[in-house]
Amino acid sequence: MAEHIVVSVENKILTLRLDRPEKKNALTRGMYMGMIEALKQADADSNIRVILITGTEACFTAGNDLVDFANAKPGETSPAILYLQTLIAAQKPVIAAVGGAAVGIGTTMLLHCDLVYAASDARFQLPFVNLGLCPEAGSSALLPELMGQRRAAELLYFGEPFTADTARDVGIVNTIVASNELLDTAMEKARQLAEKPPSALRITKALLKRGSISAIADAMVKETEQFAALLQGPEAREAMMAFMQRRKPDFSQF
Repeated sequence: MAEHIVVSVENKILTLRLDRPEKKNALTRGMYMGMIEALKQADADSNIRVILITGTEACFTAGNDLVDFANAKPGETSPAILYLQTLIAAQKPVIAAVGGAAVGIGTTMLLHCDLVYAASDARFQLPFVNLGLCPEAGSSALLPELMGQRRAAELLYFGEPFTADTARDVGIVNTIVASNELLDTAMEKARQLAEKPPSALRITKALLKRGSISAIADAMVKETEQFAALLQGPEAREAMMAFMQRRKPDFSQF
């Protein structure tokens, strides 16, 4: 398994834990490939009934590792996209347990999980515009559907962090629990699902998702095209240079 990814299987539950705490679980190409491998393992193994994705106690994930991200070659298929496609295609229930920061894809991946439990200290953020980029993961379609056009616009245009309470209010999170109860709560929900009839559960998931499949696919095609162009553009370069130099970006020249 890839470095900084810890995968375990117990009681028919595959737990995928992001484990790069010194970098706030920022996601590298290697980590994405490890996550893809774990998701494919779960779908292929009839003894696995449920997938649980979590981070370390202090952080879910700060999103993409920007240095790794900036080194992407033009035209190269992003491992983040491959991961999202694998997550979307997962046939078995996926539960996320979110503590601390969930930034960028750390929030958008939750839109493709079946159940999301958050610690009271969880903080979510969709900073794409601030980085000179556009939404990803089908979020340009899913967020307005989930919470309405204006609330989605507010979260995406300003890109400011929002609380677990807000995430629950807009439908991203199911339940908020104390930090020290997060993993136990999510694991108990996973155990309950693992005891249910597996075929009935998989079919129910497929039926629930059927209405949004084409809309998500269409949104992701358009997002990916625009995201790739923006990533190579001057606004994203300025945003990333400012981040690395620990200064405020200056977009007045554009």
